[in-house]
Amino acid sequence: MTDRTYKEAGVDLEASQDIKRRIRDIVTPTHGPEVLAGVGAFGAMYSFGGYRDPVLVSSTDPVGTKLKIAVMMDRFDGIGEDLVNACVNDVIVCGAAPIFFLDYINMSMLRPDVVETLVTGMARACSHVNCALIGGETAEMPGVFADDNFDVSGFVVGVVERSEMIDPSTVREGDVLIGLPSNGLHTNGYSLVRRVYDLEHDASPLTEQRSELGETLGEALLRPHPSYHGALEPVYSHVKGIAHITGGGLIENVPRMLPDGVGAHFDTASWPSLAIFNLIQEDGGIHRDEMYRVFNMGLGMVLVCDPAEADDVLTLTPDATVVGEIAAAEDGNDGVIIS
Repeated sequence: MTDRTYKEAGVDLEASQDIKRRIRDIVTPTHGPEVLAGVGAFGAMYSFGGYRDPVLVSSTDPVGTKLKIAVMMDRFDGIGEDLVNACVNDVIVCGAAPIFFLDYINMSMLRPDVVETLVTGMARACSHVNCALIGGETAEMPGVFADDNFDVSGFVVGVVERSEMIDPSTVREGDVLIGLPSNGLHTNGYSLVRRVYDLEHDASPLTEQRSELGETLGEALLRPHPSYHGALEPVYSHVKGIAHITGGGLIENVPRMLPDGVGAHFDTASWPSLAIFNLIQEDGGIHRDEMYRVFNMGLGMVLVCDPAEADDVLTLTPDATVVGEIAAAEDGNDGVIIS
Protein backbone atom coordinates (compact mmCIF):
# COMPACT_ATOMS: atom_id res chain seq x y z
CA MET A 1 0.00 0.00 0.00
CA THR A 2 1.31 3.46 -0.90
CA ASP A 3 1.77 5.78 2.06
CA ARG A 4 -0.55 8.74 1.82
CA THR A 5 0.42 12.23 2.96
CA TYR A 6 -1.49 15.36 3.93
CA LYS A 7 0.42 17.25 1.23
CA GLU A 8 -0.92 14.87 -1.44
CA ALA A 9 -4.41 15.74 -0.19
CA GLY A 10 -3.69 19.41 -0.77
CA VAL A 11 -2.57 20.64 2.66
CA ASP A 12 1.04 21.82 2.91
CA LEU A 13 2.01 21.81 6.60
CA GLU A 14 5.52 23.08 5.87
CA ALA A 15 4.15 26.12 4.03
CA SER A 16 1.78 26.69 6.95
CA GLN A 17 4.63 26.71 9.45
CA ASP A 18 6.62 29.05 7.22
CA ILE A 19 3.82 31.61 7.03
CA LYS A 20 3.32 31.44 10.80
CA ARG A 21 6.96 32.41 11.26
CA ARG A 22 6.53 35.32 8.84
CA ILE A 23 3.34 36.47 10.55
CA ARG A 24 4.99 36.52 13.96
CA ASP A 25 7.58 39.04 12.75
CA ILE A 26 4.88 41.20 11.12
CA VAL A 27 2.38 41.41 13.98
CA THR A 28 4.64 41.56 17.04
CA PRO A 29 5.31 45.31 16.61
CA THR A 30 1.55 45.94 17.10
CA HIS A 31 1.68 44.36 20.57
CA GLY A 32 1.93 46.41 23.74
CA PRO A 33 2.35 45.11 27.30
CA GLU A 34 -1.38 44.31 27.36
CA VAL A 35 -0.86 41.37 24.97
CA LEU A 36 -0.05 38.37 27.16
CA ALA A 37 0.17 35.67 24.52
CA GLY A 38 1.39 36.18 20.99
CA VAL A 39 1.18 34.30 17.71
CA GLY A 40 1.23 30.53 18.13
CA ALA A 41 -0.74 30.27 21.35
CA PHE A 42 -4.07 28.44 21.27
CA GLY A 43 -5.86 31.53 22.53
CA ALA A 44 -4.90 35.19 22.37
CA MET A 45 -4.82 36.95 25.75
CA TYR A 46 -5.16 40.65 26.42
CA SER A 47 -5.23 42.53 29.73
CA PHE A 48 -6.65 46.03 30.00
CA GLY A 49 -7.25 48.37 32.90
CA GLY A 50 -7.89 51.99 33.75
CA TYR A 51 -11.67 51.84 33.29
CA ARG A 52 -14.29 52.26 36.02
CA ASP A 53 -17.18 50.70 34.11
CA PRO A 54 -15.88 49.39 30.77
CA VAL A 55 -18.15 48.24 27.96
CA LEU A 56 -16.66 45.92 25.35
CA VAL A 57 -17.76 46.55 21.77
CA SER A 58 -17.14 43.97 19.04
CA SER A 59 -17.65 43.68 15.31
CA THR A 60 -16.84 41.28 12.50
CA ASP A 61 -16.69 41.85 8.75
CA PRO A 62 -15.29 40.46 5.51
CA VAL A 63 -14.25 42.70 2.62
CA GLY A 64 -17.05 41.30 0.49
CA THR A 65 -16.65 40.77 -3.23
CA LYS A 66 -14.05 43.51 -3.40
CA LEU A 67 -11.81 40.51 -2.80
CA LYS A 68 -12.79 39.12 -6.21
CA ILE A 69 -11.58 42.35 -7.83
CA ALA A 70 -8.26 41.93 -5.99
CA VAL A 71 -7.99 38.32 -7.21
CA MET A 72 -8.74 39.37 -10.79
CA MET A 73 -5.94 41.95 -10.59
CA ASP A 74 -3.66 39.77 -8.41
CA ARG A 75 -3.23 42.78 -6.15
CA PHE A 76 -3.73 42.44 -2.40
CA ASP A 77 -1.69 45.25 -0.82
CA GLY A 78 -4.77 47.18 0.36
CA ILE A 79 -7.06 44.31 1.34
CA GLY A 80 -5.60 43.93 4.83
CA GLU A 81 -6.27 47.61 5.52
CA ASP A 82 -9.80 47.22 4.13
CA LEU A 83 -10.47 44.40 6.55
CA VAL A 84 -9.22 46.18 9.67
CA ASN A 85 -10.76 49.54 8.90
CA ALA A 86 -14.17 48.13 7.96
CA CYS A 87 -14.32 46.47 11.38
CA VAL A 88 -12.77 49.34 13.37
CA ASN A 89 -15.10 51.92 11.84
CA ASP A 90 -18.07 49.91 13.11
CA VAL A 91 -16.99 49.94 16.77
CA ILE A 92 -15.81 53.54 16.98
CA VAL A 93 -19.24 55.00 16.18
CA CYS A 94 -20.29 54.49 19.81
CA GLY A 95 -17.11 56.13 21.13
CA ALA A 96 -15.10 52.94 21.65
CA ALA A 97 -11.35 52.63 21.16
CA PRO A 98 -10.25 49.50 19.27
CA ILE A 99 -7.96 47.37 21.44
CA PHE A 100 -7.35 44.15 19.52
CA PHE A 101 -8.04 42.52 16.17
CA LEU A 102 -8.08 38.94 14.85
CA ASP A 103 -8.25 37.67 11.28
CA TYR A 104 -9.35 34.55 9.46
CA ILE A 105 -7.90 33.62 6.05
CA ASN A 106 -9.25 30.56 4.23
CA MET A 107 -7.62 29.32 1.01
CA SER A 108 -7.97 26.15 -1.03
CA MET A 109 -4.22 26.22 -1.56
CA LEU A 110 -2.03 28.26 0.76
CA ARG A 111 -0.24 31.17 -0.92
CA PRO A 112 2.34 32.39 1.60
CA ASP A 113 3.15 35.53 -0.42
CA VAL A 114 -0.50 36.60 -0.49
CA VAL A 115 -0.99 35.82 3.22
CA GLU A 116 2.09 37.86 4.07
CA THR A 117 0.79 40.80 2.01
CA LEU A 118 -2.62 40.61 3.69
CA VAL A 119 -1.20 40.45 7.22
CA THR A 120 1.25 43.26 6.49
CA GLY A 121 -1.70 45.47 5.52
CA MET A 122 -3.59 44.44 8.64
CA ALA A 123 -0.62 45.23 10.86
CA ARG A 124 -0.18 48.62 9.19
CA ALA A 125 -3.85 49.50 9.77
CA CYS A 126 -3.80 48.21 13.36
CA SER A 127 -0.71 50.26 14.20
CA HIS A 128 -2.41 53.36 12.80
CA VAL A 129 -5.22 53.07 15.40
CA ASN A 130 -3.10 51.67 18.24
CA CYS A 131 -4.82 48.28 18.03
CA ALA A 132 -3.03 44.97 18.62
CA LEU A 133 -3.16 42.37 15.84
CA ILE A 134 -3.42 39.72 18.49
CA GLY A 135 -4.09 36.52 16.57
CA GLY A 136 -5.99 34.75 13.85
CA GLU A 137 -6.27 31.64 11.75
CA THR A 138 -4.93 30.74 8.34
CA ALA A 139 -6.76 27.69 7.02
CA GLU A 140 -5.93 25.59 3.98
CA MET A 141 -9.07 23.79 2.76
CA PRO A 142 -8.56 22.09 -0.62
CA GLY A 143 -11.53 22.18 -2.95
CA VAL A 144 -13.51 24.85 -1.10
CA PHE A 145 -12.79 27.71 -3.53
CA ALA A 146 -12.51 27.66 -7.31
CA ASP A 147 -9.46 29.01 -9.11
CA ASP A 148 -7.49 31.54 -7.02
CA ASN A 149 -10.46 32.69 -4.94
CA PHE A 150 -10.31 32.67 -1.14
CA ASP A 151 -11.99 34.33 1.83
CA VAL A 152 -10.82 36.65 4.58
CA SER A 153 -12.67 38.00 7.61
CA GLY A 154 -11.79 40.20 10.56
CA PHE A 155 -12.87 40.51 14.17
CA VAL A 156 -12.27 43.55 16.36
CA VAL A 157 -12.89 44.31 20.03
CA GLY A 158 -12.99 47.83 21.42
CA VAL A 159 -13.71 49.35 24.82
CA VAL A 160 -15.48 52.47 26.03
CA GLU A 161 -16.34 53.87 29.45
CA ARG A 162 -20.09 53.39 29.89
CA SER A 163 -20.57 57.03 30.91
CA GLU A 164 -18.81 58.20 27.73
CA MET A 165 -20.78 56.14 25.21
CA ILE A 166 -22.47 58.14 22.47
CA ASP A 167 -26.22 58.10 23.01
CA PRO A 168 -28.27 58.47 19.78
CA SER A 169 -31.51 58.54 21.78
CA THR A 170 -30.80 62.25 22.37
CA VAL A 171 -31.11 63.09 18.64
CA ARG A 172 -33.83 65.68 18.10
CA GLU A 173 -35.55 67.59 15.31
CA GLY A 174 -33.35 70.51 14.22
CA ASP A 175 -30.06 68.74 14.87
CA VAL A 176 -27.36 69.06 12.21
CA LEU A 177 -26.04 66.29 9.96
CA ILE A 178 -22.30 66.48 9.29
CA GLY A 179 -20.58 64.24 6.76
CA LEU A 180 -17.01 62.97 6.59
CA PRO A 181 -15.91 62.22 3.01
CA SER A 182 -15.28 58.75 1.64
CA ASN A 183 -12.49 58.04 -0.85
CA GLY A 184 -14.50 55.67 -3.03
CA LEU A 185 -16.52 52.49 -2.61
CA HIS A 186 -14.68 51.40 0.57
CA THR A 187 -15.85 47.74 0.84
CA ASN A 188 -19.43 47.84 -0.42
CA GLY A 189 -21.29 47.66 -3.73
CA TYR A 190 -18.82 45.46 -5.60
CA SER A 191 -21.33 42.81 -6.68
CA LEU A 192 -23.23 45.49 -8.60
CA VAL A 193 -19.97 46.83 -10.07
CA ARG A 194 -18.97 43.37 -11.26
CA ARG A 195 -22.34 43.03 -12.98
CA VAL A 196 -22.19 46.48 -14.59
CA TYR A 197 -18.82 45.70 -16.18
CA ASP A 198 -19.48 41.94 -16.68
CA LEU A 199 -16.19 41.20 -14.95
CA GLU A 200 -16.92 37.49 -14.43
CA HIS A 201 -16.59 37.00 -18.19
CA ASP A 202 -13.98 39.64 -18.99
CA ALA A 203 -11.80 41.39 -16.41
CA SER A 204 -10.10 43.69 -18.94
CA PRO A 205 -12.16 46.78 -17.98
CA LEU A 206 -10.23 46.81 -14.70
CA THR A 207 -6.98 47.67 -16.47
CA GLU A 208 -8.45 50.34 -18.74
CA GLN A 209 -7.33 53.91 -18.06
CA ARG A 210 -10.37 56.09 -17.47
CA SER A 211 -9.93 59.81 -18.06
CA GLU A 212 -12.79 60.56 -15.65
CA LEU A 213 -10.81 58.93 -12.86
CA GLY A 214 -7.24 59.80 -13.79
CA GLU A 215 -6.38 56.12 -13.22
CA THR A 216 -7.60 52.67 -14.18
CA LEU A 217 -10.98 51.44 -13.04
CA GLY A 218 -9.30 48.69 -11.02
CA GLU A 219 -7.07 51.16 -9.18
CA ALA A 220 -10.07 53.25 -8.21
CA LEU A 221 -12.02 50.20 -7.05
CA LEU A 222 -9.15 48.87 -4.92
CA ARG A 223 -8.48 52.11 -3.04
CA PRO A 224 -8.35 51.00 0.62
CA HIS A 225 -11.19 51.68 3.03
CA PRO A 226 -9.84 54.44 5.33
CA SER A 227 -10.03 54.52 9.12
CA TYR A 228 -12.05 57.33 10.70
CA HIS A 229 -10.69 56.77 14.19
CA GLY A 230 -8.40 59.80 14.17
CA ALA A 231 -11.12 62.06 12.79
CA LEU A 232 -13.82 60.98 15.23
CA GLU A 233 -11.83 60.79 18.46
CA PRO A 234 -11.73 64.60 19.02
CA VAL A 235 -15.48 65.06 18.47
CA TYR A 236 -17.04 62.32 20.58
CA SER A 237 -18.07 64.77 23.30
CA HIS A 238 -19.72 67.06 20.72
CA VAL A 239 -21.95 64.60 18.86
CA LYS A 240 -25.16 62.69 19.57
CA GLY A 241 -24.85 59.93 17.00
CA ILE A 242 -22.56 58.53 14.31
CA ALA A 243 -23.37 56.25 11.38
CA HIS A 244 -20.77 54.30 9.42
CA ILE A 245 -21.99 54.30 5.81
CA THR A 246 -21.44 50.72 4.66
CA GLY A 247 -23.65 48.27 2.76
CA GLY A 248 -27.06 49.84 2.25
CA GLY A 249 -25.65 53.34 1.85
CA LEU A 250 -27.24 56.36 3.49
CA ILE A 251 -30.72 54.88 3.13
CA GLU A 252 -30.15 51.91 5.44
CA ASN A 253 -27.32 53.01 7.74
CA VAL A 254 -28.37 56.46 8.92
CA PRO A 255 -31.67 55.24 10.45
CA ARG A 256 -29.67 52.92 12.71
CA MET A 257 -28.69 55.95 14.80
CA LEU A 258 -32.08 57.70 14.79
CA PRO A 259 -34.72 57.42 17.53
CA ASP A 260 -38.37 56.98 16.62
CA GLY A 261 -40.18 60.05 15.33
CA VAL A 262 -37.38 61.69 13.36
CA GLY A 263 -35.78 61.32 9.96
CA ALA A 264 -32.67 62.56 8.18
CA HIS A 265 -32.91 65.02 5.28
CA PHE A 266 -29.81 65.19 3.07
CA ASP A 267 -28.92 67.91 0.58
CA THR A 268 -26.76 66.17 -2.03
CA ALA A 269 -25.54 69.52 -3.38
CA SER A 270 -23.70 70.10 -0.10
CA TRP A 271 -20.89 67.61 -0.72
CA PRO A 272 -18.87 66.78 -3.85
CA SER A 273 -19.85 63.84 -6.02
CA LEU A 274 -16.98 61.40 -6.56
CA ALA A 275 -16.08 60.55 -10.14
CA ILE A 276 -16.14 56.80 -9.50
CA PHE A 277 -19.84 56.89 -8.57
CA ASN A 278 -20.75 59.06 -11.54
CA LEU A 279 -18.92 56.63 -13.81
CA ILE A 280 -20.61 53.52 -12.38
CA GLN A 281 -24.05 55.13 -12.58
CA GLU A 282 -23.55 56.21 -16.20
CA ASP A 283 -21.95 52.98 -17.41
CA GLY A 284 -24.54 50.83 -15.67
CA GLY A 285 -27.65 52.95 -16.32
CA ILE A 286 -28.41 52.78 -12.60
CA HIS A 287 -31.25 54.82 -11.10
CA ARG A 288 -30.25 57.53 -8.64
CA ASP A 289 -32.24 55.97 -5.79
CA GLU A 290 -30.47 52.65 -6.28
CA MET A 291 -27.08 54.36 -6.15
CA TYR A 292 -27.90 55.86 -2.74
CA ARG A 293 -29.18 52.51 -1.50
CA VAL A 294 -26.06 50.59 -2.53
CA PHE A 295 -23.07 52.95 -2.28
CA ASN A 296 -21.83 55.49 0.27
CA MET A 297 -21.97 58.16 -2.48
CA GLY A 298 -19.07 60.15 -1.07
CA LEU A 299 -19.83 60.04 2.68
CA GLY A 300 -17.95 57.56 4.87
CA MET A 301 -19.39 58.73 8.19
CA VAL A 302 -22.42 60.82 9.12
CA LEU A 303 -22.52 62.62 12.48
CA VAL A 304 -25.44 64.23 14.28
CA CYS A 305 -24.92 67.17 16.64
CA ASP A 306 -26.79 70.02 18.24
CA PRO A 307 -26.64 73.19 16.08
CA ALA A 308 -24.69 74.88 18.87
CA GLU A 309 -21.94 72.23 18.52
CA ALA A 310 -21.70 72.29 14.73
CA ASP A 311 -18.92 74.89 14.48
CA ASP A 312 -16.77 72.99 16.97
CA VAL A 313 -17.27 69.73 15.10
CA LEU A 314 -16.38 71.34 11.77
CA THR A 315 -13.28 72.94 13.30
CA LEU A 316 -12.10 69.65 14.79
CA THR A 317 -12.74 67.73 11.54
CA PRO A 318 -11.54 70.05 8.74
CA ASP A 319 -12.64 67.70 5.93
CA ALA A 320 -16.23 67.57 7.22
CA THR A 321 -19.19 69.52 5.92
CA VAL A 322 -22.82 70.09 6.86
CA VAL A 323 -24.89 67.76 4.69
CA GLY A 324 -28.41 68.05 6.08
CA GLU A 325 -30.58 68.13 9.16
CA ILE A 326 -32.82 66.06 11.39
CA ALA A 327 -36.53 66.66 10.84
CA ALA A 328 -39.77 65.26 12.16
CA ALA A 329 -40.75 61.99 10.52
CA GLU A 330 -43.19 62.39 7.67
CA ASP A 331 -46.32 60.24 7.67
CA GLY A 332 -44.77 57.86 10.15
CA ASN A 333 -41.79 57.22 7.88
CA ASP A 334 -38.70 57.37 10.12
CA GLY A 335 -35.99 57.29 7.53
CA VAL A 336 -33.84 59.18 5.05
CA ILE A 337 -34.84 61.71 2.42
CA ILE A 338 -32.31 62.49 -0.31
CA SER A 339 -32.83 65.78 -2.14
